Amino acid sequence: MTRPAARALQRKLLSWYAASKRDLPWRGARDPYAIWLSETMLQQTRVETVIPYYQRFLRELPTVRELAEATEERVLSLWSGLGYYRRARMLHAAARRVVREHGGRLPASVDDLRRLEGVGAYTAGAVSSIAFGRRAAVVDGNVARVLARLFAIEEDVKSARGSARVWALAGDLLPDGEGQAGDWNQALMDLGATVCVPREPRCERCPVEALCTGRARGLAAGLPRMVRKKAPRPVRRVAIVLASRTSVLLARRRAGALFGGLWEPPGTDGPLEALAASLGLDVGALERRGELVHVLSHRRMQVEVVRGGLGRRRSWPLPGPEYDAVEAVPVSRLARGAHSALTRKILALAGVPGGP
Repeated sequence: MTRPAARALQRKLLSWYAASKRDLPWRGARDPYAIWLSETMLQQTRVETVIPYYQRFLRELPTVRELAEATEERVLSLWSGLGYYRRARMLHAAARRVVREHGGRLPASVDDLRRLEGVGAYTAGAVSSIAFGRRAAVVDGNVARVLARLFAIEEDVKSARGSARVWALAGDLLPDGEGQAGDWNQALMDLGATVCVPREPRCERCPVEALCTGRARGLAAGLPRMVRKKAPRPVRRVAIVLASRTSVLLARRRAGALFGGLWEPPGTDGPLEALAASLGLDVGALERRGELVHVLSHRRMQVEVVRGGLGRRRSWPLPGPEYDAVEAVPVSRLARGAHSALTRKILALAGVPGGP
């Protein structure tokens, strides 16, 4: 693309963004922490899902320092249900580094941001450009799709070669104007999210349709080309819900395990009999409540849920090596606990009142 054509693209897209940008709670914010939080939550998660989590998290932990001082369990509780919990743990660790090494203020440069736990090239570019006005590029799924169509890139944009080409284009297209990079990056994101969508792109509504090589060649709808993902691996699991009218038994997953640090009813990928024996239970006293399916990016979990009475026991053995704590938790505390969406489904199927 010639320099005049690039300038025309910038002018048209920035003008469209000024008039049509989405009304999002983090738009217009200049607090680097709020922008960093939003970009972290938005990784692999839809905007409409993120909004209530973002608002609650920022209300409860409004500064980097307060995040750094919070316990991991409180951070995971605020993240509970949002998924991809490693993001929360990395955010927490990075906040502690910001306090320790940067006096509680996020650094402005891409290089310094990338030294923080969990901050990759995209997040660093987004925070640097949006919060600090630096001339930094971003490439996420929306931006890669827009650029692949605009420039008719037929390589897999997730391959090393295709990704490098898209990132180079994103850098070359950054406007030179003071502080414009943030709006430019958000304009590309919004175009991909609302107009240049994955299936059936709305080309007739696109402000830069006339400059789109993919559209001119009749390729737009088929771009970007990507290798098909593998189907999620099937996993069968069983969970035992032991509950009374006021409490339910929960176990905490070990750090490093799937759902690490979160609390859930004891479960296993092995037989129900082995799990029951580890808890000192008689299988015959347990009631089968049905099965549910929970799909993660690489796993399709089919979980059988059984229920039994909690009884009056005061202590319980660990139900397996994947757990590091077990506790009878008051039902009144469930809504504030650190639980996955899968745990919510299990408790609902088991009929536990007042679940998270």
